[in-house]
Amino acid sequence: MAIGHDKIEKNIGLMIILIIITISIGGLVQIVPLFFQTSTTEAVAGLEPYSPLRLAGRDVYVREGCYLCHSQMIRPFRAETERYGHYSVAGEYVYDRPFQWGSKRTGPDLARVGERYSDEWHRVHLINPRDVVPESIMPGYPWLEENAADAGTIQRKLEVLRLLGAPYSDEDIANAPQALEGKTEMDAMIAYLQGMGTTIKTRR
Repeated sequence: MAIGHDKIEKNIGLMIILIIITISIGGLVQIVPLFFQTSTTEAVAGLEPYSPLRLAGRDVYVREGCYLCHSQMIRPFRAETERYGHYSVAGEYVYDRPFQWGSKRTGPDLARVGERYSDEWHRVHLINPRDVVPESIMPGYPWLEENAADAGTIQRKLEVLRLLGAPYSDEDIANAPQALEGKTEMDAMIAYLQGMGTTIKTRR
């Protein structure tokens, strides 16, 4: 056995091949089982794909970089669940592409912010956060009230998401632009926020 090991150590090409094989086997052992765990690939009961308005709001959320200060994942620790509610589970995120989990919390986690505040509270908060949270360092986003929600690309977005597994019907896609008629980016952002984490009810 020692002779074989000596040969491997002295033959760099053989060592590289064996290292690649070892890493590949280890990677497969870690990754392949995940494809068969339904808890990580199936939606939690009652979860619906994003409506056109919420999807438009999510795009605004990403565009404005909200994920840089707000995470969307509650860890299973008492300090987190006492503050934010039920810990996050994989089945809540099956329609999120890409995920908005984040890791930095300059502001609070938003995973369960849905239905905690009224639409008007969110509107005031987004225009000038200090009107409702005096100590806030969050910037205001008053232009969202003036910008119309983008209905020009919404059908294409739903089509792509359907290819990726979201259960949108032909009717859903056809009617998507109508759902954004007369809506602003502010309306879309509020709709997105109000839907966060509502499938698994937050402990109040």
